[in-house]
Order: sequence, then structure tokens, then C-alpha cells
Amino acid sequence: MRAITKGPEPNSLTAHRLTRPRHTVDYDNYGDKDTLRNALVVEQRGLCCYCMGRIRPNVDAMKIEHWQCQSRYPQLQLDYRNLLGACLGGEGQPSCLQHCDTRKQDLDLLWNPADAAHAIEARVRYLPDGTIKSNDEVFDAQLNEVLNLNLAILKNNRKRVLDALLFWWRKKKPVPRRQIERELNKFTNGNGELTEYCQVAVWWLQRKLRR
Repeated sequence: MRAITKGPEPNSLTAHRLTRPRHTVDYDNYGDKDTLRNALVVEQRGLCCYCMGRIRPNVDAMKIEHWQCQSRYPQLQLDYRNLLGACLGGEGQPSCLQHCDTRKQDLDLLWNPADAAHAIEARVRYLPDGTIKSNDEVFDAQLNEVLNLNLAILKNNRKRVLDALLFWWRKKKPVPRRQIERELNKFTNGNGELTEYCQVAVWWLQRKLRR
């Protein structure tokens, strides 16, 4: 899971929210969701807000996630800060194979990847087998039970990123700080799409830089 920097909301969302009378306006009758999907994908650099798998700005390649659900937080249904782009998360599969927003449904999460005050990247770590963990017991349980982020396929995808990085590290070892920084930049720089599950490598390289 990586931090998301929210950009400006689509003009059409602003206009819809300001429509009068207010009681006639909701998320369901917002008609420009294609523009909203595109804005979310761009600011998330092509990655799901939770698992960091690939998302595309169309209805059959992503979901618009309400971090705080519409059913219990209707006042936030058109709040752009509450909206994220999520993968399909095994939609249509049994619950044990679902993940991200599809598994989460209307449940709450302790920390929001798009809220800078929540410092999401400092709250998670990764084990050599690709497991995502948190030192916060409540959030650690949510990673597993609410988001199902340690589903085997997701663990394996993260492990592949880490294995490739470790192969590079062992081949180059000892690796000077400047080279670690260059490698880190490969996973963070630019404005386009990021590599899927890139935060695993970012987390590992940043740990090396801190030592």
C-alpha cells in the first residue's frame, strides 16, 4: 500500500455537488463517472489504492471506492477526498478469493492511503514471502480480514518484485548509497504509470538508505 496524493477533483463532480436543490443530488445520479475514473487512475499512477495491482480508467477494469461507505456516510458520497480507485478485487468469486474494495464492502478501515495525516507507508511493512504486515494490531487484522491483502496471488506478486530486487542487490553488492538512490528513483519518479506492487521495492530500498 502506498500513499496517494489527491489532485483537484473533476469540474463535473464539483458542479454536480453544487446542483440545487441539494436533496436531489447523490453519487448514483452523477453522470460523469468516466472522468472521475480517469482522475483517480492518473493520481494513483495506474495502481489500485489497496493492493497496488494495475487499474485502467474504465468500468470493467476498476471500481470507484468510497473509503467511508455510502450507506453509513452519505454526506461523503460526493467528497473527492473520500473517493479512490480500486481494482475489481475478484468480483464474482467466493469471498475467500475477493480482496480490496470488493472484499471490504461497507466495512471501515483505520487508515486511508489518501490522507497524508495517516502516513500509510509508515504503517505497513513486507516480509520476504510477500506478506504485508502492520505493527498496529487493529490495522494488521484489517489488512487480512477486511482487505484480504495476503491472498496467495497478491503475496506472490509482491514476492516477485522483492525477489527481482534482491537478485539485483546480490549481483551488485556492495551497493553504494548513490546507486540505491538511483534504483529507488526507478520506482518513484515521473508522472506516468508505476510498476505494479512497486511499494514493496520502495519500502525495502528506503530501509537500506536509513541504515
